[in-house]
Amino acid sequence: MTPLIILIAVFFLSLLGVKLFSKQWNYILAGNITMSVMLTVTGVGHFIYQEGMIMMMPDFMPLKRELVIITGLLEFAAAIGVLIPRTRRLTGIMLIIFFVLILPANINMAMKHVNLPKANYEGDGPEYLWFRVPLQMLFIAWVWWFSIRKKPIQE
Repeated sequence: MTPLIILIAVFFLSLLGVKLFSKQWNYILAGNITMSVMLTVTGVGHFIYQEGMIMMMPDFMPLKRELVIITGLLEFAAAIGVLIPRTRRLTGIMLIIFFVLILPANINMAMKHVNLPKANYEGDGPEYLWFRVPLQMLFIAWVWWFSIRKKPIQE
């Protein structure tokens, strides 16, 4: 639920901040600032909740700790990439691929009842997927809309 709250709150704050400083409504910039903040927060989670992140990875995955660190660093890099107009489109394409690739870990987390903050198996179960899968689709749509599509809105 936290990423959704961050997405909505930061979007409106960014939109107002951009309007205040540029005197224009720039939805594209606000949307990319929002994704950048969300990626930064989730990237930090890879380090704060590292043990829980390791637990959520499918059993067949090797080098779990290293993958958690690498994916956290990738989220930080993407947080920067969506803010730079020259790298935004490529970053967006890579983010969509990333969001698709991490979905199995989110499904695995729900099936195993992993609680990320506590790094135990007392978390939400499969019912969590009713929220997480649509949220993942929202992230993909968000990145496509604000970072990839041809924009009729002035940037």
